[in-house]
Amino acid sequence: MIIKYVNYSDGIHNIELRKSVKDLGLEDPFVGEVVLNCKMDKSYHQIFLDCDVTINVNLVCDRCDEDYSTELRNNFKITYLFEDKDEQEGDNGVKYIAHDVDKIDLTEEVLEYSILAVPMKKLCDEDCKGLCSICGNNLNEKQCDCKIEINNSVWEPLKKLKDNN
Repeated sequence: MIIKYVNYSDGIHNIELRKSVKDLGLEDPFVGEVVLNCKMDKSYHQIFLDCDVTINVNLVCDRCDEDYSTELRNNFKITYLFEDKDEQEGDNGVKYIAHDVDKIDLTEEVLEYSILAVPMKKLCDEDCKGLCSICGNNLNEKQCDCKIEINNSVWEPLKKLKDNN
């Protein structure tokens, strides 16, 4: 996903780039295409990019074990300074470009922020009820009549004291 910034005059520009997940090298759970919307603020000394990544995924719910599809979004900001300087580690969103370079490649950032958009806890719905721990029924589809007994051995000594009185 490359922006050829020399084609743009100084000022603010909105840029939309699209590429299939296969062309970017992304695999499951990513499907379809990646959409990158960037607001580029270009001046003589720097380029500031405020980018939104949108990507579709097929996931499995961690509570009910059902497949579901969703759209994920992530945002990143990068400032490019026109200087002949090597990039430093821990750049904090600041990168350097030589004056003779005419384009910016955002592929690495798109890959990174697409992967970071995948939630650690994957839920088909915020109110997903999950599976019954006894019979295994999906509680989103139907209720079961299972009785769940909570037996916590931490309270056993107190129960014995209560029974002795």
